[in-house]
Amino acid sequence: MKNYDLITPEGTKDYLFGECIVIRDIENTLVRLFKSHGYSEMITPGLEFYDVFNLNSRYFPQENLYKLTDSKGRLLVMRPDTTMPIARVVSTRLRDAMLPLKLFYNQTVYRTEPALKGRSDEIVQTGIELIGSQLKMADLEVISTAVESLKSFGMEFSLEIGHIGIFKELVDRLEVSDKTKEKIRMLIETKNFPALNDLLDSLGNSSVTNALKSLPALFGGEEVFEKAEEIMPDENIKRLLDELREIYCDAAEICGNDGEITIDLGLVNKTDYYTGIIIKGYLQGHGEEVISGGRYDKLISEFGYDIPAVGFAVNINAVAKVIEKNGILPVMPKTDAVVYAEEGFEVSALKSAQELREQGLVVEIALFDDLETVRSYAKEKKIPKVVVINSDDREAEE
Repeated sequence: MKNYDLITPEGTKDYLFGECIVIRDIENTLVRLFKSHGYSEMITPGLEFYDVFNLNSRYFPQENLYKLTDSKGRLLVMRPDTTMPIARVVSTRLRDAMLPLKLFYNQTVYRTEPALKGRSDEIVQTGIELIGSQLKMADLEVISTAVESLKSFGMEFSLEIGHIGIFKELVDRLEVSDKTKEKIRMLIETKNFPALNDLLDSLGNSSVTNALKSLPALFGGEEVFEKAEEIMPDENIKRLLDELREIYCDAAEICGNDGEITIDLGLVNKTDYYTGIIIKGYLQGHGEEVISGGRYDKLISEFGYDIPAVGFAVNINAVAKVIEKNGILPVMPKTDAVVYAEEGFEVSALKSAQELREQGLVVEIALFDDLETVRSYAKEKKIPKVVVINSDDREAEE
């Protein structure tokens, strides 16, 4: 008995007509933008070996992966992330390429979060990876490109900047298990102050636990740096704060008056291959980020090639949702004419339709066997012209 033949799996959906136009319009805009910055496109397989995502750091828990086996019984996953497959390619096929590498992608990722309601397990991402440079300029170029991406959507936006190194420096000084570190990270990310305070209180009172307690509240403008400097336990973390302050000031100048920029020391992404600057971009009217990324200087080394990198991804589905919600929709293409062939003149009709298309018109072939039905169809779809082919000449009807 078939129970699921008329529905889509949880976390997926069908996209129709206008929705597809919105998605493709966003993708095309971003692809043009990335190409104009000198980035080259890369496409990786939708299926990858599980080992690509089962590195020492275990960035993706196996329960969040869609798994299957190949004909030889080897474990595969549906690509949950694009950065890690690109790291694989860079460390193998592009190992001898001149650095820096400037790559972009436009493809779908698949991951499951069973606890989240209204989740999307199938996400189209378009993004960039700038590989092989540790310069501050590389960070600023990625931030600048993220700002241009947000501007291209035609609505108010905001950008948050953080530094994962501050959290990692603090949490690594605690003598606790990786499981407890992950719980602390999750509580900071969700800004769950009561649970975070209870957990850190159980670990004793110290400058490190006090600093970790404060991270979720350290967000806002430049005043954040003064507050943070007062509670950070040593000069190494203060050096990271100085690095972040420089990036923030430059990013604020890049944004200008077009968008709001804030500092958030509570940015501690679950995908913890990040090692430095983290960015998140938001659009007005949508609570979740539509852009996320940052610097990841150690990830590619896990594939055997030790080079730095920085990048970001745009969640195309999230952007499309905001655009549709705000009514900022692209113009739907209109059919200019429908061509009807009387019996015996089908090939002539096809040729006539092609001639009209070469003039830049959108032309349909009538798939009805009488002219009156064609006229009714044209009227219903607001097609302004019916072209009747009944000889070597064509007769146009308005």
